[in-house]
Amino acid sequence: MKFILTIVAALYLAAGAARAQEAWVQIEALPILADAEERARAWSAAFPDVSGFRLSSGWYGIALGPYSPEQAANRLYALRAERLIPGDSFVSDGGNFRGRFWPVGAAGAEASAPRPEPDQVITVVPTPQTLPDETPAEARRSEALLTPEERRALQTALQWFGFYDSAIDGAFGRGTRTSMAAWQGANDHEETGVLTMAQRAALLDGYRGELAALGLGRVLEPRAGIEIEMPIGLVEFDDYAPPFVRYREKDGSGIRVLLISQEGTQATLDGLYDVMQTLEIVPLQGFRERQGESFTLTGQNAELHSHTYARLEDGMVKGFTLIYPPEAEVRMSRAVAIMRETLTSTGPALDPTLGAEQAAQSRDLLSGLEIRQPERTRSGVYVDREGAVLTVAEAVEGCARVTLDDLYEARVAATDRATGLALLKPVVPLAPTRVAALAPADPRIGAAAAVAGFPFGPALPAATLTFGTVEDLSGLSGEAGLLRLSAETEPGEAGGPVLDPAGRVAGVLLPASGDGSRQLPPGVRFAAKAGVVSAFLSGQGISAAASGESGAMAPEDITEAAMGMTVLVSCWN
Repeated sequence: MKFILTIVAALYLAAGAARAQEAWVQIEALPILADAEERARAWSAAFPDVSGFRLSSGWYGIALGPYSPEQAANRLYALRAERLIPGDSFVSDGGNFRGRFWPVGAAGAEASAPRPEPDQVITVVPTPQTLPDETPAEARRSEALLTPEERRALQTALQWFGFYDSAIDGAFGRGTRTSMAAWQGANDHEETGVLTMAQRAALLDGYRGELAALGLGRVLEPRAGIEIEMPIGLVEFDDYAPPFVRYREKDGSGIRVLLISQEGTQATLDGLYDVMQTLEIVPLQGFRERQGESFTLTGQNAELHSHTYARLEDGMVKGFTLIYPPEAEVRMSRAVAIMRETLTSTGPALDPTLGAEQAAQSRDLLSGLEIRQPERTRSGVYVDREGAVLTVAEAVEGCARVTLDDLYEARVAATDRATGLALLKPVVPLAPTRVAALAPADPRIGAAAAVAGFPFGPALPAATLTFGTVEDLSGLSGEAGLLRLSAETEPGEAGGPVLDPAGRVAGVLLPASGDGSRQLPPGVRFAAKAGVVSAFLSGQGISAAASGESGAMAPEDITEAAMGMTVLVSCWN
């Protein structure tokens, strides 16, 4: 048995060594099998040794060979010199070849199982060792033979790797020479500013390898009226969820894509800009920009990064979102540039009813995408005509972002640990329908009181009222600035106004103690008195008017007043 295993192992190693001696000249790669077969048939009319393989990236490659590594390098050199193959052709050892699709019916064709080898992006024979070295003078002479297309390809590759940032025009001026020298220095070559043939091949090989790793391919989505180059080798079609065409990750790539397509106007684009920022796929931290008829949104957190771009043209909004893990940032930033450059509107917008019967129905989802939820929600009350809001300090502690009614951005203007109050100011001034009017004196013990707030967060569109009574005009230890209430409230109502029978603000509900040191009977709540509220606001330059009204209001009038002045405060992280 041991003897048999030894023979098998020797045969396996010999086969591996034989494969290592094979090399191919890869001349083309296409994302669609039918197109690749057509191109392979055309190439076979010119060369007798054309083969086609499914690549590890999901594309289909066309190659000449097999040869020895030295023969492949010489073949590449000769065919390039005669302009018989594309200038970005390269030498590959076939490590990324999976199943054969051409010639049709050949041994090991696509019907056979793929080789059980680990996926590789692309493996190339080190071209600088197989192509002849050139002196600077020889490099200039071989460079002079390059076609305009080949010269632009070199500039594109230099730009891809961050060495060149000017126009792709095929003109090798000072900027191109400087970038070539920088590439040479980064790759341990003499910085002459003129690439040798071997260096040009290595640069283009690296560029093609990067493209293969991205799995870029042109996608025509007729239902969405979009044509775009995107990493189709890393994603696969999922479903239609208007206004999105969704592509899920493929083979654990961690990459997802949304294509955006809907009819609309500038208002539609602006609305999409706001809505996208409520989704979990657009984290809070990131660059945001609106430029007339387009916008850009980026988001980053520890789990994912995303880039969204959309524009309005011909009465339609078209765009995309690319979602990827943080470690893919550098490579995906290049994919983003290509996607933005190639995004083309080719027809009508996505039918808004498409896929509606399969769409998940939930307040927490938008077109099947998870809506970001706030860390916590509390209540607040408008205290001036520009939309300043009084709430509790606990509502805004540790928040990366604060919103009012989930619509308006606000900043924390002040907090006071002693009173437990906080003042918020909207980034853009608001015009509330009602502003708090403070009670001029403490309420009577035993008087009715109503707490206005949002006990269920954003689940209800307006504030609700919880009724109770005033039990005392001080805290349990005699604190003069507190009202003790008997009312069954929820945590979300903290920060909301406590209204007396005349509809005046007698205080602001404070959160229940969370230190666990004391267990209070059910329904025992505390509020900061109107006098404490007035002193805090005065310190911030806000003069809260005291109401002279004293007659009891009808319950429906108190409800209307409460709804006009009470606001939902959301903390986001």
